[in-house]
Amino acid sequence: MSFTDSLFALSLSPTMLLLLVLLIALAESLAVVGLLVPGVMLITAVASVAGHQAIGLPWIISAALIGAILGDGISYKLGYHHREQVTQRWPLAQHPEWLGRGARFFERYGIYSVFFGRFIGPVRPIIPLVAGMMRMPPRTFLWANVTSAALWAPAYVLPGYLLGRTWQQHLNLPPNIEAAALMMAASIIVLAIVFSWGRAQVGRHGWGYLVIARVIRRIPFMRRPWLAMSQSGEVPIASLLLFIVSLTSFSAWTLLVIHHHGPLMMDLQAQRLFSWLSNVPTVQTSLVLSEIGDKLGIAALLLPWALWLLIHKRLDALYHWGAAIGGIALLNTLGKSIFGRARPETPEHLIGSLSYPSAHTSTFVVVIGLGAAFLVPALPHRRHFWIYWLAIALVTPMALSRLVLNLHWLSDLIGGALLGLLVCALVRLSWQRRYRPPLLCSYWQWAMAASFILVSLRVTLLPPV
Repeated sequence: MSFTDSLFALSLSPTMLLLLVLLIALAESLAVVGLLVPGVMLITAVASVAGHQAIGLPWIISAALIGAILGDGISYKLGYHHREQVTQRWPLAQHPEWLGRGARFFERYGIYSVFFGRFIGPVRPIIPLVAGMMRMPPRTFLWANVTSAALWAPAYVLPGYLLGRTWQQHLNLPPNIEAAALMMAASIIVLAIVFSWGRAQVGRHGWGYLVIARVIRRIPFMRRPWLAMSQSGEVPIASLLLFIVSLTSFSAWTLLVIHHHGPLMMDLQAQRLFSWLSNVPTVQTSLVLSEIGDKLGIAALLLPWALWLLIHKRLDALYHWGAAIGGIALLNTLGKSIFGRARPETPEHLIGSLSYPSAHTSTFVVVIGLGAAFLVPALPHRRHFWIYWLAIALVTPMALSRLVLNLHWLSDLIGGALLGLLVCALVRLSWQRRYRPPLLCSYWQWAMAASFILVSLRVTLLPPV
């Protein structure tokens, strides 16, 4: 059994589930972190798996209770003992309105703010911090913390637990698929956070960029190259980190896949899950996505933008886009021929085509990922976060459609996504070697409309390739 399969099996153990509930409840209640973590969704998912496994309800509620008390307690201590440092550091230094909102709530409700604040989303992770900064007596805070957590824990845990206890009976789910659902959901959430919020933090205005800049400027042999690069614009830390992470991850993941005979355990679990989910609407939607992501679909999608770049005389951008599309096509062809992994099913029009990596996934990651990366410099900084979330929301259905159609294993999609990110990183590093004006110019709406029309014609008139 491979390390991934062992981790996959371990993720279902009662101890791990209880620990996950505790950590999610802690993060949900922790100062500032709770604003970034989708705690309700995560608690519901983990509690439903625990209910499906019939883990004792008192244990689940106790884990959530302890995590909630610890999260609020840590936040209170930070505010009580480190008031000045907290307000002067990221992210509160960049978002003073968060503290202002919490302070107004605290002034309005006084000692009851900690109790009520736990149940109000926008102020939940801030109120304990503000209570500490306002020097609320520790005993008063402890009373409000414990009593509110005693109500919060069952209110958040019980719906998911009830779902888990009843889903097998009423939904007729195939056995042992909860691990696949949980792992895919967790992976999508983690990737979304890393490549939206995390990407923003290593950009020029992010705290990660500032920290790295301070460290490098104190190292004599690195100070001069850093200053030389920064004079021409933003040092491409985000692209460099993405290159290192994607290259390492793709290499390690590919080694895992080629040294495992047949599909991984996670592949079989995901296949059962998507076979159960398969119905006429999902299959039809997946077929449409399959045609959008094939050679003709990608050509129809990109042709208007290529003309748009020619009209606006942005040959530098056209060259980089051409290198990206050509590069990912070449790497997909080489990967399939070298690794020779068979598909779960091979329809007539794909006879001779192999499985790893998923070309649909890798190509769409390149198209949408680079589109987002080229778009954000022309937009206000506060919108960058949402652009990357939108890119992830567009890529995810394309990738999952390959599982609905049973044309790829889940590990193929992961390999394809990592390969696509690697190409994105290489193209962005080349683009950022010198300053270039933003790409968003006039009449881009016409290119978008033309892409939509051509893609629609491709789906309705031409056969799959």
